[in-house]
Amino acid sequence: MRVVLAEDLFLLRDGLVRLLEAYDFEIAAAVESGPELTRALAELQPDVAVVDVRLPPTHTDEGLQCALQARRERPGLPVLVLSQHVEQLYARELLADGSGGVGYLLKDRVFDAEQFVDAVQRVAGGGTAMDPQVIQQLLSRRAADDRPLAHLTPREREVLELMAQGRSNTAIAGQLVVTERAIAKHTSNIFTKLGLEVSDDDNRRVLAVLAYLDRDH
Repeated sequence: MRVVLAEDLFLLRDGLVRLLEAYDFEIAAAVESGPELTRALAELQPDVAVVDVRLPPTHTDEGLQCALQARRERPGLPVLVLSQHVEQLYARELLADGSGGVGYLLKDRVFDAEQFVDAVQRVAGGGTAMDPQVIQQLLSRRAADDRPLAHLTPREREVLELMAQGRSNTAIAGQLVVTERAIAKHTSNIFTKLGLEVSDDDNRRVLAVLAYLDRDH
């Protein structure tokens, strides 16, 4: 799996390169600025891009904007964004086209190599990998006056949050220590209460939930 990595801090960039190579990823390019990222994505056609939000020359949202532009030119390009903070606008921009292959992780909340590698693989496979704090912000944005969300049971809300992070039914069942059948029932109830179309495809289900959380009231 070929990766283009963009991170302006040398030690972090070098560490990510070594980590990904240890898990048999091929680093097509490791760059430190927005212009370099734009060229690498256009010329190298990677399987996935791992991108820091803030890159030179502006140190604002250069990395994110380069990645979004690359997705417009190559629809479906998998992009995993790394950020220091929860920025709801960044998450909304990533989710705006309604397709998979996107992720948003907070740097200081990636606690082990396997968690990070799993996120890269999930995004590269067309899935999603969203930090729980990002999901919490999307939920809190709607929760105040969203009647369907208010009708969810505590367990259904827990399943909803894990689903929105990009977890499959199997993964959710393992984390909550229940059967997949129980999760499937909770999922069906959630979709009914939110007025969403039920799907057996994990990615479509996750995207439907994220679209619901992200849309305007």
